[in-house]
Amino acid sequence: MLRIAVPNKGSLSEPASAMLHEAGYQQRKDRRELVLVDNDNGVEFFFLRPRDIAVYVGSGRLDIGITGRDLLLDSGSNAEEIMQLGFAGSTFRYATRPGTAADVSEFGGMTVATSFSGLVTRHLAEQGVDASVVHLDGAVETAIQLGVAEIIADVVETGTTLRNAGLEIIGEPILESEAVVVQRTGAGEQGPRVQQFLRRMQGVLVARRYVMMDYDIRAEAVEQAVALTPGLESPTVSPLHNEGWVAVRAMVPSREAQRIMDDLYELGARAILTTGIHACRL
Repeated sequence: MLRIAVPNKGSLSEPASAMLHEAGYQQRKDRRELVLVDNDNGVEFFFLRPRDIAVYVGSGRLDIGITGRDLLLDSGSNAEEIMQLGFAGSTFRYATRPGTAADVSEFGGMTVATSFSGLVTRHLAEQGVDASVVHLDGAVETAIQLGVAEIIADVVETGTTLRNAGLEIIGEPILESEAVVVQRTGAGEQGPRVQQFLRRMQGVLVARRYVMMDYDIRAEAVEQAVALTPGLESPTVSPLHNEGWVAVRAMVPSREAQRIMDDLYELGARAILTTGIHACRL
């Protein structure tokens, strides 16, 4: 059985569970469940703290896991990213009071407070900066006000929380993070069950990004139309009963669907429809 670690709580938990459900896997109905066996798919899910997942996978106790890139790198475990999942995106940055420092290179001799001490320590070392790092659990915005540190490093979304604390973002982002699938570093060739799992997850990602578009158009305009809807390989074009008309079907990016429909209509296409894609294999 394939043994998979899944976040049991936090911002990663529900999106990960939803994606696994869309991929055809059973998911727990009771949040207190720690282990779920999906016999139909040959998978055993272990619901763990997001921070611990990379450690379990890196130790070889579990085959793969879903966690954040930031948590993976902060853990220092023997695990590596093998697939991006496109949710739980975040930016990790430094912040301080105005006038304290203009760039990371000026952090020498200062203290940085963060919940990601492993990640920050490694980043400072890569930048050649000799600064101290103090680990705090939870919100770190008050660390400067209380004199624990001169700098903080934390996840930044809009920056509103930092501004409300009288802080400003400095330097380039430390890391752009998102949910990822991880496996043990040096695990070797992926087995058929891991490959199947990755195909299913990739299928969900594609299904979320695309819709199926169908429309009718006169044969003389079909080349212009399919230039707007090239599909993934090429569109399906079928003759209609009415001579001189064809039906076209193609996958198009969902974000562009309305614009494409407008352009097709201007070309003379009619009966333009879009339908959602629930699953796919490419």
